[in-house]
Amino acid sequence: MTAPVRFQTSGNGGLTRDMTDAWRRDGFLILENFATPEQCQALLDRTKELIAGFKPTDTPSVFSTTSTTHARDDYFRQSGDKIRFFLEEEAASGGAFGSINKIGHALHDLDPVFDAFSRSPRLKALARDLDFAAPLLLQSMIIVKPPRIGGEVTCHQDSTFLFTEPESCIGFWFALEDATMDNGCLWAIPGAHQGPLKSRFRERGGELVTETSDATPWPMDQKVPLEAPAGSLIVLHGRLPHLSEANRSAKSRVAYTLHLIDAAARYAEDNWLRRAPDMPLRGFNAA
Repeated sequence: MTAPVRFQTSGNGGLTRDMTDAWRRDGFLILENFATPEQCQALLDRTKELIAGFKPTDTPSVFSTTSTTHARDDYFRQSGDKIRFFLEEEAASGGAFGSINKIGHALHDLDPVFDAFSRSPRLKALARDLDFAAPLLLQSMIIVKPPRIGGEVTCHQDSTFLFTEPESCIGFWFALEDATMDNGCLWAIPGAHQGPLKSRFRERGGELVTETSDATPWPMDQKVPLEAPAGSLIVLHGRLPHLSEANRSAKSRVAYTLHLIDAAARYAEDNWLRRAPDMPLRGFNAA
């Protein structure tokens, strides 16, 4: 198993030639020291404040990538322009940091702390070098893998869920805490982004369904761990197959993810994630 290439973040957040070559070859980039320790702590502190204000009577969903129960839940289906809380499958009760699976999906637009971080000049420079004509910030999530009960995320492609024509989805995955093989770091299959998009998660007849066009198994023997010290940014191509394993360790693994699409592409009307008309997507500049 070959270790993935790692880079130190450049001063303005843009890509060097070596970074661009690795991105095109592998479909991912590991950029260490993209966020400062102070920025990571600010997002962690804000996450804890949000969870402290969460009321279990809000009837949240239990989120799982190994079942589709949440896809039938209006709490999940109507979260594209809200901040909502989703519980771990193995959590005994809601409302505590250790029971939360994720918070989504519009932190970057509705919370000032996440808004400021998500629209930084360095991220804008990075989006430019990733060839976005007009980047739009579509979806954001805090993903918590609590100690011992942090659930797995099965192998998937982000464009399955956030489909545009032509495809333009790219994910920014920030390690707010150290992400290791012990506590559930990301794994990816280098170069597999050059293959087909295997499925679509879309609305059909009022229901959210997964339609598979290619059932060929992923070459899981080729996957590599994307371990990431706190402050690292992992950039993920929309077609890159990636996953994370369950966290059975005594240490949590908290990450912040932000997905971008290009305004030059058409956002599919049957995508699950919708916005209210009075909350249009925005780019890096203020509305």
